[in-house]
Order: sequence, then structure tokens, then C-alpha cells
Amino acid sequence: MAKDQKKQPRPKAETPKGFRDYFGADVTERKAMLDRIAEIYHRHGFDPLETSAVETVEALGKFLPDVDRPNAGVFAWQEEAVPGGGSGDWLALRYDLTAPLARVAAQFRNDLPSPYRRYAMGPVWRNEKPGPGRFRQFYQCDADTVGSASVAADAEICAMLADALEAVGIARGDYIVRINNRKVLNGVLEAAEVRADQAEDVLRQIDKFDKVGRDGVLALLTTGRKDDSGAMIEGVGLSEAQAQPVLAFLTSKGANNAATLANLRAAVGASAIGAEGVDELAEIAGMLAAMGVAEDRAVVDPSVVRGLGYYTGPVFEAELTFEILDEKGRKRQFGSVAGGGRYDGLVERFTGQKVPATGVSIGVDRLLAALRAKGLAGAEAQGPVVVTVMDRDRMADYQAMASELRAAGIRAEVYLGNPKNFGNQLKYADKRGAPVAIIQGADEAVRGVVQVKDLVLGARIAAEASLDEWKAQPAQTEVSRADLVAEVKRILG
Repeated sequence: MAKDQKKQPRPKAETPKGFRDYFGADVTERKAMLDRIAEIYHRHGFDPLETSAVETVEALGKFLPDVDRPNAGVFAWQEEAVPGGGSGDWLALRYDLTAPLARVAAQFRNDLPSPYRRYAMGPVWRNEKPGPGRFRQFYQCDADTVGSASVAADAEICAMLADALEAVGIARGDYIVRINNRKVLNGVLEAAEVRADQAEDVLRQIDKFDKVGRDGVLALLTTGRKDDSGAMIEGVGLSEAQAQPVLAFLTSKGANNAATLANLRAAVGASAIGAEGVDELAEIAGMLAAMGVAEDRAVVDPSVVRGLGYYTGPVFEAELTFEILDEKGRKRQFGSVAGGGRYDGLVERFTGQKVPATGVSIGVDRLLAALRAKGLAGAEAQGPVVVTVMDRDRMADYQAMASELRAAGIRAEVYLGNPKNFGNQLKYADKRGAPVAIIQGADEAVRGVVQVKDLVLGARIAAEASLDEWKAQPAQTEVSRADLVAEVKRILG
């Protein structure tokens, strides 16, 4: 090597910031959860859809590249220009599963049924600053109905969401699907005589209701209030009389749907759009009752305000109501794990025609964390049965054992490392979480038997039993080679 030739540094073996790796148990638990949700979606008549991870930035629409920051919000790149054809297209990794649905609904509008029910599950990517619990790649699980203006579609989504939560193990009483309507809020703003230039600020203050309560929102809507640090937050500038319909809207939750709807009718006053929104909520409540979805599962609740700036009609979220301990040991409710609603303009950008749509997105990582908090997931995944190797020349015999176990539906593998040290094979089995190890040396082969070692029972005996009990080796059984599969099934059962 020439003296002036520098040695290339080795690359760092590290995950890029904002990304993470998922290993066996994580992947298995997530797949099991999504499979149960998919079964519910399928039962409701929804079809699966898999779209490309890459879309044109033009089709994504939300994050268009600019001169200074072409990758703002998404991971985007420009293809090489075609000679004589101008600059190349901008492409990007999808940032959600709804934008690809818009493109599909427009591109295949003559082939797809209308309405079109679809569900989609998969990773999405966002080019945002990572932080604790905030990743640049994460999973989404969506279900949408495109092409139906009927609130029956919204009711169906809410019922399906409740069914999906129960299918993954969340018990009734531990969750609630809460439903509101943007039209009701529009009616409230109309009744309060809020100017168009004030509406966005009013929405922003309404969104703080859970944190600051009625009096805090009243102050923010009018003259302002001091935050926890003592700094003054400027108010929207409404009069107290103007703020009253907004507060009536936020505090209109009654003992049941009928009481809530009556309170909402009072809050919207003479507003036609507000009355239409209340009528839609009443229709949804009636259909949910007809579907057997009681108010302890899904309920009209005006406190659902997140997303009201985006959705155009009914809006809903699923909240888990059981308590967990936070990082400081304090009790708190787990909170929201899914949200959605009705939105216009899904396909309009492509076709110029409004196409109504409604849908929901489940936070996959949050729901999986909830299942772990309830002890419904997170248990160590069971590894494969490990067939140990006592004689290199008899590898075919060991492979035959593993093959027989697999044919019986049992996960199994043959140890493929250096078999010289048998202790290392058992250490490997332990690291794999293997429930059983199969042992057959030359003596056992001549006698036509195998040793079947129950590793789970063995570990328990080692931790709890006396020396004499441990020496008796009750966790290891000798059986006929022909009875290998039956014995392993007995232990696993």
C-alpha cells in the first residue's frame, strides 16, 4: 500500500437517528395484533390495499419541495433528468397511507367499486426532527370508505373500531370511542359571531380544553391568561357573551347521548349548519345502537376537538380509559390510540370532483404498548425446539427430526454452530428461548431413542428445587425415536 494512501475508516454499526430495529418478539406481537385487526376489517367488507412506499411528490401534495428545502417534511429526491425532457420527477417516501389512497381512488376510479372500502397497514416515513418516542419511520393501520356521503359509513367505521379494539384484547370498560362533528362546531362559531379571521385562533384555544378547563378556555377566548411560567398568553378577543356558545359546546356532555344531543342543539342556536351536525350525530348514535354498539363502547362526546380543523363532518377517536403508571410512578389514563373522521377533497385534487370519504387510523405502536401495559402482549416469544448435534456425521438424522417436528406444526431447528462443546448448544437454546432441546448421541441412536429436555421446567427446577430433585433430572425424558413428536407435543401442550 502506498504511504500516502489512507486507510478507509470502518463504517459505524449504528441505526440512523430517528429509526429503530425490530427483533423477533416485537415483530411477532405486532403482526399478531394487526392480523386480528385485519380479520375484523375483512369481516366488515373492507379489502386490503398495498401501495408503493414511493409516490411522486406531486401526488403526495402536502409537502411540495421548494428551492431551499426540497426535503421538507418527507424523504424526497429528484430523478435524473431525461435528455431533452427537462428536469426529472421528484419522488418521496409516503408520509401516511391516506395520500396514496387518494391517488389510487383517482387512478383506478373506473375499475374500483363505489363506495370503495379499503384497509392498509404498513410503514410510513417523515423527515422530521426525532425525539423521545418520535421516530421517522413508524407503522400505520388505516381503514377508509371512499365515495359515500352517508353518515352510515361513519357509524360503520366507529363500530368496526370498537370491534377491532376488543379483538386485540381490550375489554369493554377499558376503552371508549368518542364521536363529535365539525359541523356542530361551525354552528357554534356562527352562533358566537366569530369572524373568519378569528376562527383558527378559536379552534386553537378549544383544543386546550383538556389542559386548562372551562375557565382557562374562557380566558384564552377573551382577554388572555398567564401560563405556568407567569408569561401572558394573548386572548382571541371575543366578548364573554360570544364565548358562551363555545363554552356551552365544550361542556355539553350529558349523562347519555339524548342529553348530550339536546345540549348541543341549544349550543348551536339557530345555526342551520350546526343543526345539520347535531342531526348527523343523532343518526350515527341511532345506527350504532341498531348495530349493538352500546354507549359504554361508543358515545357522542363534544370534548373530541383534535382534528376538527381538518375534518369536515363527523370526527372520532378511541381512548383507552384504564390507568397506567408514568415514568414518575404517577397514575394516568393511557389515552388515545386511534382517530379519524370525514374529510372532503380526497380525490378532488386529481379529478376536480369532490369525493366524500371517511376513515380511521390506529396508532400501531401506542396500541401495542397498551396491550403490553395490560399484560396482553410483551411476554417473551417462545423460540423453536432445538435439535442438538452430538455427531457431525449424523447431521441428516438431526435434520430429519426437525423436519418431522415442523410437519406436525412445531417450530424447530437444528443447531448449526460448532457442536464440539455441548454446553454451548444449550446456551444457544436458552438464548433462542427454546422450550425443548432434543438430544441423541451414538448410544441413543443404537438403542433407537432420544432424550427430550424440557428447558422451561429445567430452568424452574434449577431455581426452586433441592439438589436431590435437580439430580433426578425430571425435566429430561428418554423416549422412543418414533415417539419424538408426541412427546414434544405433550411438553408444549
